[in-house]
Amino acid sequence: MPDSASPILVTGAAGFIGAHVCQALQARGLPVVGLDNFNDYYDPQLKRDRVAALCPDADIRTLDISNRDALNALFSELAPKRVIHLAAQAGVRYSLQNPHAYAESNLVGFLNILEACRHNRVAHLLYASSSSVYGDSATPPFSEDQRIDQPRSLYAATKAANELMAYSYAQLYQLPATGLRFFTVYGPWGRPDMAPLLFSRAVLAGRPIEVFNHGQMRRDFTHISDIVAGILGALAHPASGEVPHQVFNLGNHSPVALEDFIAVIERAAGRPAQKIHKPMQPGDMVETMADTRRAFERFSFAPATPIETGLPPVVAWCRDYFGDAA
Repeated sequence: MPDSASPILVTGAAGFIGAHVCQALQARGLPVVGLDNFNDYYDPQLKRDRVAALCPDADIRTLDISNRDALNALFSELAPKRVIHLAAQAGVRYSLQNPHAYAESNLVGFLNILEACRHNRVAHLLYASSSSVYGDSATPPFSEDQRIDQPRSLYAATKAANELMAYSYAQLYQLPATGLRFFTVYGPWGRPDMAPLLFSRAVLAGRPIEVFNHGQMRRDFTHISDIVAGILGALAHPASGEVPHQVFNLGNHSPVALEDFIAVIERAAGRPAQKIHKPMQPGDMVETMADTRRAFERFSFAPATPIETGLPPVVAWCRDYFGDAA
């Protein structure tokens, strides 16, 4: 069993999912240390405000996981036995313009994490993968047994590579590792580059929204509270066996048509959306849908938040946080 006095290390702790995870761990009285590089992929002030609102007492260090020496020094100082690795360069479309950022963070950075976990005898590495790994080979509902060798973006390719890298370390060094494939996570304090916030802010401000593939898309929108519950459930159930590596889908198992998603935002905002319909974007997937049976069987993962419940607080948060600048 992990040392209860040893802190749980959370990378990407100022990110949308990371800050909510730190909040949940602290609420359970668990020692937590976070790290984040506070980069400018989106406004660093939002990250600072997020931390101040969700986990103001958390010990969060400013550190880039691509800095191997600094990361190794932190592991030597903390001696964590459980690591929740959420730091990554996110975004499908951004990977088309800035591919090297993904190599540095998602490949070099992840290798640094694996090496630090290996040399410090970490008892469980839990890391973020993505539903995007399913790419062109997937047929909904997406099962963990389906192929992931036809990614539609470099971002997806780096996440699939993370799973292979983690498997190799589990096989070579008996490092228990769990990959979690997240499906379109949303909620208050979310990422401003994703549809829930982009659409909410635009509708509130009376700006038009770009609706790709002429609205003919379906997404498995998953509320942050369900994702956090899944992360904590998986953390308590490390892999075992000859190769201690496992992968789980964390999604709502209920894909929503993009037009229905927009309609919920319109009702919450009290005004109609101005839609500009556009063709499919490179790298996007037409539909995502998680098969979550494996996660349910392993740690009773059972998402329970429909968009009719989860989206209105997002719109309200946007109105409160961004105000007239929404």
